[in-house]
Amino acid sequence: MPLGLVRDDLTRMGTDAVVTAADGTLLAGGGVDGQICRAAGPELLEARRRLGGCGIGQARITEGYRLPAKYVIHTVGPVWRGGGHGETDLLASCYRTSMELAVENGCESVAFPLISAGAFGFPPDRALRTAVDTIRDFLSERDLTVWLVLFGRDAVLSGRALFPDLAERIDDAWADAHTDLPVERRR
Repeated sequence: MPLGLVRDDLTRMGTDAVVTAADGTLLAGGGVDGQICRAAGPELLEARRRLGGCGIGQARITEGYRLPAKYVIHTVGPVWRGGGHGETDLLASCYRTSMELAVENGCESVAFPLISAGAFGFPPDRALRTAVDTIRDFLSERDLTVWLVLFGRDAVLSGRALFPDLAERIDDAWADAHTDLPVERRR
């Protein structure tokens, strides 16, 4: 199964690498990025400082520290500005460059969140279609197992619409209990 969709907690995925959707400084973290940073421990923040930032559509890699994953791949997704500013191409680049880094570092599996579909405002259905198309194109030429891990309600609804057999290992109550609401409200 080269591509799988699942509703789960990205920090619990048993893949070689997990991808986090960060901002360009790689220092701040809310949403999935905050969850990954907390789960990986303070060593991850120090490693991110040493990276010196990251451009939109690009990716950087660090160790996974306290996560079950060996690596964390940090990518910066585009902010949705209506769709006429190259957002879809930049989003596809996030997935492509992240998978390239995974392969270059000997990973056999990687797990992604739905990049830019949270605080960056990308419409979840469009973000999901871009992710799936980009991942499938990459997998047509490379050997890698990729998980697209959905978490929030909007992403899951989009996932179910496109992929009715979406597996769910968590439910809305679990997701709500594990969302840092004060951080999300500030964002």
